[in-house]
Amino acid sequence: MVDTRRGAVDAFDIRRHLNVGQVIPAHPLALLPTRGMDERHQRALTRYYVAAGAGGMAVGVHTTGFPIHDAKIGLYRPVLELAAETADRALARDPRAFVRVAGLIGDTAQAVREAQIAQALGYHCGLLSLGAWRDAPETAILAHCTRVAEVMPLFGFYLQPAVGGRRLSYAFWREFAEIQNVVAIKVAPFDRYATLDVVRALADAGRDDIALYTGNDDAIVPDLVTDVPVVSGGRAYTRHFVGGLLGQWAVWTSRAVEMLREIQLWRASSADAMPRAWLTRGAALTMANAVIFDAAHGYQGCLPGILEMLRLQGLVRGTWTFDTHEQLSPGQAEALARLSEQYPDLADDAFVAERLDEFLA
Repeated sequence: MVDTRRGAVDAFDIRRHLNVGQVIPAHPLALLPTRGMDERHQRALTRYYVAAGAGGMAVGVHTTGFPIHDAKIGLYRPVLELAAETADRALARDPRAFVRVAGLIGDTAQAVREAQIAQALGYHCGLLSLGAWRDAPETAILAHCTRVAEVMPLFGFYLQPAVGGRRLSYAFWREFAEIQNVVAIKVAPFDRYATLDVVRALADAGRDDIALYTGNDDAIVPDLVTDVPVVSGGRAYTRHFVGGLLGQWAVWTSRAVEMLREIQLWRASSADAMPRAWLTRGAALTMANAVIFDAAHGYQGCLPGILEMLRLQGLVRGTWTFDTHEQLSPGQAEALARLSEQYPDLADDAFVAERLDEFLA
């Protein structure tokens, strides 16, 4: 039996759990119109992810809203603590391994301080955002990552430039892979060349123990079903993305769990041919994601889009974020309202409706 209590960070093998492959939703933040945290609906979201079968959750990340890291807002610890406590109680009914990933941002002093807070709250690893290092040399960023990794295991993060990330070279990821306390990397540059740079860097470093997680919300299924050819130490083999840590998986989570399990069963079988239907499903998921993330307007409505999908299911009250200018783009609400009918195989509205009272209790 897995010990799911807060602080039980050694209750299971984190590397093994991550390398098996998990659905890890990026946890949104439910707010009131006054921009205070809506605790009831915030708990509902966490209960939803646990009930959906997610293998973990990422809290304090971009989907949660980076403003919670601001000391003036003062919500970093409360948001992480509420999610951990709620997950613990939900998991107590049916104990299983569940990884808690804490978002870490800022300069080295801030990231270290946040890592210490997260570790004290029972989080297993930190998703390290490099948004504050957009103009820094890669050597300085590597020193920063190495220092934070001394505090808690790292979940590396390659974030696309459109939402605050930066381009990082193959050489950076090759050196990053030398940090022993790296357990996984979320690859989310929305760029195939950059994505494959990371895969190749891990192979060249001989780090088969670092799990590859897709964050490419525009290419989820292609990432999960593709075997990437690599050569390491004179040995030719393949690497693949074992799971995902995604804002897209903050919605329709139970369907995401079903899809990943199907792919894992296929990989475990002796079948050589990949079902063509998965590519069709992948295209549908990308088309739905384009609406949810508001790709047509440079992702301006990304967070409100995620929240609106959850609002339609009753899991949150509204689409408020700390940035009052961050709103649904023209026509986005109407398009979002049609998504479940357009893509019924992706939506989990029935799953949520059956359990909504339990989630909101």
